[in-house]
Amino acid sequence: MNNYLLTLNTLPESGGTLAVDLLNIKKASLILRAINHKLRQQILKLIDDQGKITVTEIYVKLRLEQSVASQHLAILRKAGFVRTERDGKFIYYAVNPSRLEDLNKFVESLLN
Repeated sequence: MNNYLLTLNTLPESGGTLAVDLLNIKKASLILRAINHKLRQQILKLIDDQGKITVTEIYVKLRLEQSVASQHLAILRKAGFVRTERDGKFIYYAVNPSRLEDLNKFVESLLN
């Protein structure tokens, strides 16, 4: 048995099986956890309000340690909720609206 595939015999009337991709479920869970954190939500809101912002501006405005802000930004970036743009020595963070739209569609599909 594949460690990342769970095959269930839940379709007895048709004699079929249902395969659940556990690796993709784990990835989706990490993406949902990235957004389901109060501080990361505050960071996203601040970035959205500013349009684009540096990590320095984020940690100063939210009164965080630089390392804490960077760790949370890395999680948001890995989940695709923020993008980065380099301008000289500065890296600016901006919200990735298409990723948030995808998230909304996914959550709606789960709730219906």
